[in-house]
Amino acid sequence: MLQESNTAVVARGEHWRGEATTEPYETAWAREAIFFLRALKVEGDLGGVKAKVQISADGFHWADEGSSLALPATPGEVVFCRISHFGGFLRLAVTVPDGAHIQVVAALNLKA
Repeated sequence: MLQESNTAVVARGEHWRGEATTEPYETAWAREAIFFLRALKVEGDLGGVKAKVQISADGFHWADEGSSLALPATPGEVVFCRISHFGGFLRLAVTVPDGAHIQVVAALNLKA
């Protein structure tokens, strides 16, 4: 049987400062997911900052799933995170320290 897959860009060229999240995406049909995060521009010290994977049953109320990925340190760098157990919606959430910012492209690849 052929696997069904979908890739959704959930942040396109967004500048993350302070509290930031990707667009939520409905994922209830999928069996597995991978978040990809690419830096377009990095300013300030982002050492140790991680984006958290969050899950939701309704797309409005969020809980940390437990997985995270370190923000890319240099422009062009790509990081990823595999997720295998999740609710109806997924997103990334991050807190960028004062004086720093990152411009990103985030994609969510899903497979059924």
